[in-house]
Amino acid sequence: MTRIHTAFLSALAATSLAATALPALADHAKDKAHDHEAHDHDHDHDHDHDHKHDHGDDDIYKGYFDDAQIKPRPLADWEGDWQSVYPLLQSGDLDAVMAHKAAKGDKTAAEYKAYYATGYATDVDRIVFSGDTATFYTGETSVQGRYESDGFEVLTYEKGNRGVRYIFEKVSGDAEAPMFFQFSDHKIAPAKADHYHLYWGDDRAALLKEVTNWPTYYPAALSPADISAEMQAH
Repeated sequence: MTRIHTAFLSALAATSLAATALPALADHAKDKAHDHEAHDHDHDHDHDHDHKHDHGDDDIYKGYFDDAQIKPRPLADWEGDWQSVYPLLQSGDLDAVMAHKAAKGDKTAAEYKAYYATGYATDVDRIVFSGDTATFYTGETSVQGRYESDGFEVLTYEKGNRGVRYIFEKVSGDAEAPMFFQFSDHKIAPAKADHYHLYWGDDRAALLKEVTNWPTYYPAALSPADISAEMQAH
């Protein structure tokens, strides 16, 4: 089912972050959100993206597009083995990224690191999407489910720009696997993801309102140096 939903979000709307333990994945909808979509969506924003867009894609990336441009997307767009960047932030592998942001931004490197520590926080260090199956890993522990598309939601933000969440619903699998997950990767039509932010939990509507925690995943094949370089590319 495809749905277009309008919601006004503010990055100030949420002020706390709870723990994200895999055994209670389905109980932590409020822990899996992302204020990226509430940002300005310009090339000066805080987030880490390698901008390789064709003409016109910059507007889409910033959140300015027509409804007619939005297309359904299959789970295959996110096929593969993905690693969380949170451990890299904790280990210092992304310190150069924080310094890069500080050199052109309005925060110190330490302040950026604290900001991203809240945003990236998760103990789900790996996710594998294969066919219609999603497997969530915390260390050697995993939960798995089969998922089907539940359409998308279009969110409108205070500044007037918009974002699209692509949503998938569990149809079978482990009880601990989340009932829903929602992708945000700044794309609005079928295309392979190069990284993404993921929101998951049992409450579909609540996930759309979350703005503080946005676990972020890059291909597992990339080294810490590769990811750092991509984040600094712009």
